[in-house]
Amino acid sequence: MHWQPFPQGPFRFFALDVETANNDRGSICQIGVACVRADHSIETWVTCVDPRTDVWLWSGLHGITADKVRGAPTFLEVLPVLETALDGAIIYQHSGFDRSAISAACTNAGRAAPSWSWRDSVQVARNAWPELKGNGGHGLAHLKIHLGLEFHHHDAGEDARAAAEVVLRAEGITPIRVPSRAATVAAMLDRPDGIGNLDEFVVRSASPTCDN
Repeated sequence: MHWQPFPQGPFRFFALDVETANNDRGSICQIGVACVRADHSIETWVTCVDPRTDVWLWSGLHGITADKVRGAPTFLEVLPVLETALDGAIIYQHSGFDRSAISAACTNAGRAAPSWSWRDSVQVARNAWPELKGNGGHGLAHLKIHLGLEFHHHDAGEDARAAAEVVLRAEGITPIRVPSRAATVAAMLDRPDGIGNLDEFVVRSASPTCDN
């Protein structure tokens, strides 16, 4: 089992993306996290995940196969790393798929999903570039063209970085403020219900290749 160390912060926010082996959203075979610093620099962390399945429907899309994840950690082995890094932080996903995949993988493993502060970069993009509605849309593939982003789609690390870049670009157009982790936790603790004023915060998701 081998994976790269998770980047050391502090970070303003994260974006997370996953790839799956098949129609089961819990069949995560790759996880990517884009870690965004205060100076807007982005460091990407990615790992293959062994979903312990014989059903591989999406290999033609992302290029990940059973052979490529052989020896990779399972989701339950990766999750503690993510929880240590992401708890109390703002996490972006591009649409709701990534959050639902994490939740499904937790259900498959018989444990509760982490209580992360998820935000949707699709909504951020809609607010920043409303003219794209009905004109290509706000998916990563079209935003790649519209914003001139350079990334390899359907790679968790690359998609996570792209989502983070979408949020950073939108910050220059819309009144979005993504606080630091300390500010987020402070805001949550300031509320008796523990939720905090998170309406002003934003978050998103990512992915890479799984060559052994």
